[in-house]
Amino acid sequence: MANGDARRTFIKRALAAGAALTAPGALAGSPRSVTQASGVGALDHVAVPMQNVDAMIAFYRALGFVVREGTSIVSVHFADQKINFHRPALWQRPTFTLRAPAAQPPCGDFCWVWNGTEAELRAAIQRVGAAIEAEGQRDGGRDGGDAVGQSIYIRDPDDNLLEFIRYA
Repeated sequence: MANGDARRTFIKRALAAGAALTAPGALAGSPRSVTQASGVGALDHVAVPMQNVDAMIAFYRALGFVVREGTSIVSVHFADQKINFHRPALWQRPTFTLRAPAAQPPCGDFCWVWNGTEAELRAAIQRVGAAIEAEGQRDGGRDGGDAVGQSIYIRDPDDNLLEFIRYA
């Protein structure tokens, strides 16, 4: 299967999965329904530029992410989503216009749901040698912005902000 065919197949599956998750009643227990644009099924990926390639790869692998290295991008996978980090040779090329024109590291702010314990999260953060920027209760997460969780914020080697939130 060619790369283009594989990507189309992946996108179709992602859209189908997203449609199932956004069907009425799919968010059982949620006090609010989330309204979205017609035709939008799911988020496929986010792409941001990176500067410190080797450090970023080691950092995300040490946190337990699946990391795939390509010629132009490094993709970091979690569940059915991913972040594409554009290598400098790609995003600094003057002819590369399929990106936000002012985007340069650090420009990412990512939040992941942490399903493990607080101790496991702290061990992962210690393993990568990241300093904790902030931590505490965070209001306005899931459930239409009404969920409450406990968050810990750190930065990756490019200085992007990473939040790990644990819901009760």
